[in-house]
Amino acid sequence: MTLMLLQEIKRKAIHVAILLVIILYSLLEKSVSKQLSLFTLIFILLFLLVTEYIRLELNIEVPIIRQIIKAKEERKMHGAIYFLTATILALAVFDFKIALAALLMTVFGDMFAAIVGQGFGKTLVFKNKTLTGCLIELVVNLIVGLIVLNNIYIIIAMAFTATIIETFVNELDDNLFVPLFAGFVGQLMFFLI
Repeated sequence: MTLMLLQEIKRKAIHVAILLVIILYSLLEKSVSKQLSLFTLIFILLFLLVTEYIRLELNIEVPIIRQIIKAKEERKMHGAIYFLTATILALAVFDFKIALAALLMTVFGDMFAAIVGQGFGKTLVFKNKTLTGCLIELVVNLIVGLIVLNNIYIIIAMAFTATIIETFVNELDDNLFVPLFAGFVGQLMFFLI
């Protein structure tokens, strides 16, 4: 395995931490309230924003962040900020199962697309995105949808939306775009069906 692929696997493992955030949210929502659950997530977001302020504005190196950021994020906010922001918005606005599906598609679709695409992909679709990575992401997104949701039309729409957004968003942060667009499409279809 190449060094670049190992670094990508390490970085994608951080995405799985969002599962802990969803579990924390669910536990607090069930035992206390949705408002307190969201408030707790905002607290975590503010902590991360302060950390990014220290790193970017004060130019003080934060060792753990240095290990997980991409080269293009060295002078920009880390993707975890965008992902947590998208998580809070999705949980606040969308039906829980739709939010969960959108977030899990972001975590696992992106993870498998990056690992398989970098490891086995040859045919480029857009910039550094490979056909193999895109196809594996679509399959993973469909599987996530089948596990979480029960409407095949919503599943297909969300899976394709997540895959298309992940494929064609490069300079902007896909951790924000994928869950919000996929969740929006899923929620809109839920309202229309």
